[in-house]
Amino acid sequence: MRSAKLVAPGRIEIFEDRMPLPTEGEVLVRVKAAGICGSDLHIYQGERSDVELPRILGHELVGEVESAGSGVTGFSKGDRVTIDPVVSCGECISCRRGYDNLCSTVKCLGVQVDGGFCDYIAVPEQKVYPLPHGLPWEKASLIEPFSIGAEVLARSGVLKGDKVLVLGAGTIGLCILQAMKIAGAEVLITDFVDSRLETARRLGADRAVNGKTGDMAAELSDFTGGFGADVVVEAVGMPRLLEESLGYAAPGGCIVVLGFHPEPAKIPEVMVVKKELKIVGSRMNCRRFPQVIEWVKKGLVDPEPLISAVYPFEKIDTAFQDILKGPEKFLKVLITY
Repeated sequence: MRSAKLVAPGRIEIFEDRMPLPTEGEVLVRVKAAGICGSDLHIYQGERSDVELPRILGHELVGEVESAGSGVTGFSKGDRVTIDPVVSCGECISCRRGYDNLCSTVKCLGVQVDGGFCDYIAVPEQKVYPLPHGLPWEKASLIEPFSIGAEVLARSGVLKGDKVLVLGAGTIGLCILQAMKIAGAEVLITDFVDSRLETARRLGADRAVNGKTGDMAAELSDFTGGFGADVVVEAVGMPRLLEESLGYAAPGGCIVVLGFHPEPAKIPEVMVVKKELKIVGSRMNCRRFPQVIEWVKKGLVDPEPLISAVYPFEKIDTAFQDILKGPEKFLKVLITY
């Protein structure tokens, strides 16, 4: 089978490898489409110290079941499926409490272990979910990014009618936007790229503000009646934005952090205390795939506007290079097999 391996920062090469065989409890999936995530771009540029090379990247995966190992009862050859990339031990305290994403040895496909930029991948049956009938591969590959939005939604505690500020209108920010709208929140989203803000409006944003050319403080004040946002989501991973979030949040508000940066943010404790703010992290997803699949079945989310380009497998290195040359031109870039 073909495997696209990151062999050095900035260089992916395609190899011929032996096809894996599913062991007991595993499902062998023939990958049909996979998305390139922002984390993949950081790894590609050599910015992640927790990734050993060579590495097969890719964790936004969909495909067909090729075969199943002994003990697998829920899947058979030809089933169309998606894969949850969170790899957990199932035995530590966090896993026993149901927090797979906080496992003491947690890993992610395509990061700490090989992922799905290859023709076949073997994964545990419990990480495989059937796709809605008739859902195209390209749209189905957005289920994993939407699971990040579902996790943020759960961590935020947002209520119907809450005012939510989403910082960043990339793919994840737009998935979070749609999740918040499902919950009945009103959403102001901000970014520096007008085309992304236009997509946000199409997807239901109540307001979309360019952080460079607009008056963010005035827009937020008008949006919230001067009170501040009930929930602020920092979906970029910039220390400055997290620092600014303290001022954007309403008294008693919640700030959700899912991006991170090598440089720490400077958080004045006095603002956290005086406003009684909640600052919560959101890591990958914790068993959110069934919820997202239901959203997709019911048409509550729309993956289509997020897809910017599709590259064939043999052009995967070109896809990475093109994104890095003009990141403002792309939301989600997909690889098809």
